[in-house]
Amino acid sequence: MMRIKLITILIFAACLHISAASFSQNITVSEKNASLESVMNKIQQQSGYDVFMQTELLAKSNKVTISVQNEPMTVVLEKIFKRQPLSFAIVGHTIVLKEKADEKTSALVNASAIQATAYKGKVIDADTREPLTGATITVKGTSNSVSARLDGTFRINVDASEGQVLVISFVGYVSKEIPLTGNADLGDITLKSSTNAMSQVVITGDVAIDRKTPIAVSSIGPQFIEEHTGPNDIPELLKGIPGVMTTQQGGGYGDSRISIRGFSSSSGNGNVAYTINGIPVNDPETGTLYWSDFSGLTDVASSIQVQRGLGASKIIIPSFGGTVNVTTRGADVQSGGFVSEGIGTNNWNKTDILVSTGLNSNGWAATLQGSRTQGDGFADGLKFLGYNYFFNLSKVINSHQTLSLNLVGANQTHGQRDKGTIANYEQAPQGTQWNYYYGIKNGKEYDAYNNFFSEPMLSLNHEWIINEKSSLSTVLYGLWGNGGGGDINGATGFSTGNLPRVGNYYSPIDFDAIQRNNAASPDGSAQYFVIDSHDRTNWYGLRSTYRTRLGKYIDLSAGIDLRYYWGNHYQEVTDLLGANYVPYFFSGSPGTGSAKGNINDPNELAVTGSKIYYYNRDFVESGGAFAQAEYSKNDFTAFITLQEQMKRLCARYRTRLRGLHF
Repeated sequence: MMRIKLITILIFAACLHISAASFSQNITVSEKNASLESVMNKIQQQSGYDVFMQTELLAKSNKVTISVQNEPMTVVLEKIFKRQPLSFAIVGHTIVLKEKADEKTSALVNASAIQATAYKGKVIDADTREPLTGATITVKGTSNSVSARLDGTFRINVDASEGQVLVISFVGYVSKEIPLTGNADLGDITLKSSTNAMSQVVITGDVAIDRKTPIAVSSIGPQFIEEHTGPNDIPELLKGIPGVMTTQQGGGYGDSRISIRGFSSSSGNGNVAYTINGIPVNDPETGTLYWSDFSGLTDVASSIQVQRGLGASKIIIPSFGGTVNVTTRGADVQSGGFVSEGIGTNNWNKTDILVSTGLNSNGWAATLQGSRTQGDGFADGLKFLGYNYFFNLSKVINSHQTLSLNLVGANQTHGQRDKGTIANYEQAPQGTQWNYYYGIKNGKEYDAYNNFFSEPMLSLNHEWIINEKSSLSTVLYGLWGNGGGGDINGATGFSTGNLPRVGNYYSPIDFDAIQRNNAASPDGSAQYFVIDSHDRTNWYGLRSTYRTRLGKYIDLSAGIDLRYYWGNHYQEVTDLLGANYVPYFFSGSPGTGSAKGNINDPNELAVTGSKIYYYNRDFVESGGAFAQAEYSKNDFTAFITLQEQMKRLCARYRTRLRGLHF
């Protein structure tokens, strides 16, 4: 329940009214001598309505005793305020509490409420039929306004004393006025895009058109992303979409997992695909999706779309579960910028800066955005620090061609924790905040189990409207990844399940004790040591799509999709924890799969910086062509897609993998 001054309430209700999600308006509550605040909190939770009141009014309120079962909200409110020195009024989707007026004033308010009509409708794009999330609906000549929800729908109460015309507006679209004739259901309200109102040099991606492409698809726009992001990552923004389930895994920064129709993004089979501006970014070798590689993308996302199941995507990706398409912002046409500062629980803090030059007379525009995010995480050992950046340089060549250079990336490091049984967390004094790998070294927190990665993506986009029927879209891109994750390893005979701790099993790992034990080793070898699993990757690709209209009802798309990937993967000793070396002796037969150690140095003593266990170099080359025809007439739509892909995977092994020569 928000407590602010009444004058502030009226300003917000007039200018920035935010419509809460509409839940059941029937209330069930049973309280005895409860405070008015606690009772109104329960009504707010059950109804979905916001509640605003002055802090000073609480001191005047009486205790509440009430017991109702599934009664209308207005009836419940009347019972509560019957013996209160306060009254209530429902403004849009908000319950406003105020001092009780005299009987004459109350009669006027009640008469006006009786004559109020709740109008509903849905605001959509006239061409694509996509919902315009966040569109503003205002009663003309008044301050009564609401915003369209995620699916474009809205509901607004209009008194008979107010104007009888609704004004529908959205940035980048021509506003429309809708006369109120008495029919409360206004149906679909379409808005036409206005080229003169363009606010950005737009980057296009391979996305589906809602209610035209015959697949299950949901989209969210920039206003929803801005209002709901906070400390959340992209998977958390999608958890309300049907068929989508998200989990935070161990709770580390960027470690969230998403499942679409039961297919997991961490399955390693590529069953959930992820694209940025139409560029596929799943791991080319395994198909796994690592959200932490692009943890700051919510800062610059202009739209996020989820296609559930096999869709109309023309990218060569095995997205059996679905595809998440993210489109980033372009260069702003208007000059300006902002600085924002956010704070939250667990010492979460974010600083965000954006500067735009605007579009000059020569057709150039540039936008630069950067942010710094840090926090402790909600569990032990999950501290994180991330730097996110975005740069766009665009050139409007002419009214038909645009060239855009984009750079987006995130440099982050964060603590992690492994999965545990429910029984362990129930028995731990810390509860769900317990972390098996949390440790103390030299009196400070030590996160041996962590993740660090940076993968900037650079792309050059060319958009060409050839004529009124045809267009060509081409993107040349590259990604350069470098990072990995740390872990604790035990030498032969030493299990990480028996690590020394400062107290019982649920206390932190005692790394000081490990260092003392290692230092006391007769031959100087390590019982336990820390390693990093490193990944260094280079990706390059080219996509080009030609679109044209054949006749009146058929759209044809065709193009190519070329990719090259090089990956270097190895494990490296990073902390001997007081020991002199790690024994890495060669043993076994040199046959594939049966050798251990370094065949080139059978008596190797690995030290800090030594590469052990594996050292792989992998190459993935793929090329594909696609064609898609889509037939659309009235309410009937169908499409057919043809794809052909050639892929070559080459894995080469260094000496430290199974003893094979490179």
